[in-house]
Amino acid sequence: MSGHEEHGHDQAAHGSEPLAGVDPTELLAVVDDLADALHRYVDTAVGVRAEFGAPEADDDPRILALESRVAGLNATLYDLLHDRLGLHSDLTGMTWDDDEAHALDATPQTRTDTFHLGFVVGPPKGTSDLSMDSVLGLVDDAGEEIAQRLIDSGFDVAEWGTSRGAPVLFDLDDEGDDE
Repeated sequence: MSGHEEHGHDQAAHGSEPLAGVDPTELLAVVDDLADALHRYVDTAVGVRAEFGAPEADDDPRILALESRVAGLNATLYDLLHDRLGLHSDLTGMTWDDDEAHALDATPQTRTDTFHLGFVVGPPKGTSDLSMDSVLGLVDDAGEEIAQRLIDSGFDVAEWGTSRGAPVLFDLDDEGDDE
């Protein structure tokens, strides 16, 4: 039994063979609902900003309700794409390109970026042989596992590191730019 079957995955949708004959009707209906919710969000946001300043608008119940609706529809679309097509789509991530002329360019990203995962950790409860210093070792072990998973997924992990108290900083200017 594969890992996908253990989690109730449809073997055809998650298999290595091409998938034909998928009816997109339900997927497109969610996209239509999502587009409608986004239109309502923009209309509402314009109206709310006409009434209130930005800080108040961010917390306006109408805005929050529509944000919740959009988030729910994004989750529904993700689940449908996953269940029906086996895709792990990243449709809700945000990326700003330094050159807006290329913002819609479909070419793969060639520049590197940094990602951080942080923890706020208190001392162990009760009697323990572990100290706060041991947390760094645990985080380092997990970092090694994450780096390997990224490499196994086809990413180039040029550097990674673990630190205590502040994110590890990398010099990203070493990409051949001698300016």
